Amino acid sequence: MRASVVKILVIGPAWVGDMIMAQVLFKCLVAEYSHLELTVVAPKSTVALAQRMPEVSRVLALDVAHKQLGLGVRYRFAKRLRFEAFDQAIVLPNSWKSALVPFWARIKVRTGWLGESRYGLLNDHRRLDKAAYPLMIQRFAALAFPVDSGLSDLDRSNLGLPDSLPFPVLSVDSDAQFQALERLGLQSGRPIMVVCPGAEFGPAKRWPVEYFAQVSEWYLERGGQVWVLGSPKESKDADALRLAVAESARGQLFNLAGKTSLLEAVDLMALASVVISNDSGLMHVAAALGRPVVALFGSTSPDFTPPLGPENTIKIVATNEPCRPCFQRTCPLGHLNCLTRLMPDQVVSAVNQLGA
Repeated sequence: MRASVVKILVIGPAWVGDMIMAQVLFKCLVAEYSHLELTVVAPKSTVALAQRMPEVSRVLALDVAHKQLGLGVRYRFAKRLRFEAFDQAIVLPNSWKSALVPFWARIKVRTGWLGESRYGLLNDHRRLDKAAYPLMIQRFAALAFPVDSGLSDLDRSNLGLPDSLPFPVLSVDSDAQFQALERLGLQSGRPIMVVCPGAEFGPAKRWPVEYFAQVSEWYLERGGQVWVLGSPKESKDADALRLAVAESARGQLFNLAGKTSLLEAVDLMALASVVISNDSGLMHVAAALGRPVVALFGSTSPDFTPPLGPENTIKIVATNEPCRPCFQRTCPLGHLNCLTRLMPDQVVSAVNQLGA
């Protein structure tokens, strides 16, 4: 561990799940430097999550919409950082535009994986060996460790990692949690199943709503309650889920999709006895809160972005369809067998195995 104060700027990801996984890098940096000031730059969509990570000293919001170039905004933002005297910047997104701020901020060491012709913008570039780093958290964590500047691109591609990497762990604000319960009229006396039927990536990640409804009804019939969480975009699916549950059981099903902020969703999810989620940002949030998680994978694979936590808290459920994983947003074959053949009784079994 280094003794002097090291100031590092991290350009964080825009996706919720990716920001959760970025905490593995933050933990590795804290272990690497005994005196670290870690600043994270993130878009509005994920800036709140970084505020719940104790490794992060400061979070700065970069107000540029997803997929927007925003050169003027980025340049003015970078100019303000020139006086901060950062020792290093680590760029997690692989896009060209994401490397502009550290370059314009004149940060001495600019680290990241090569991508989109980032020679020059990055001066500590690494060439990714996907076979050496199959997991996204490995690709993030590898950037925590310095390498000999004299090494070739090939030699810099396969850098040793610790034998085990830490899990993400989000903090919970108990006062904010209480306020969210009060505002939404929720009680935590009954066991809580949180269901997350959305996934912004696309329909090839979304388990059928009627299947979520069947599992929800099973849990409600056994005296539990169900909270449906998601973004405003997912409120339509959440409405459909509620209507698919027998009317006699709906009294303890609460549709919260689009009614909470991201941090409120974090604090409420911390109360769950079990979380059932598609491969989505909320799946990673649940795992980082230490909740028992049943993770449903369709077109994507847990071999790249699994929920991270102790084995006894996570059950991954997926089919063995020969066409999966295809990593497509929509089913290229038009049948969605990877999801429709993943049956509710498999998920019920996984909940029971978790003791939830």
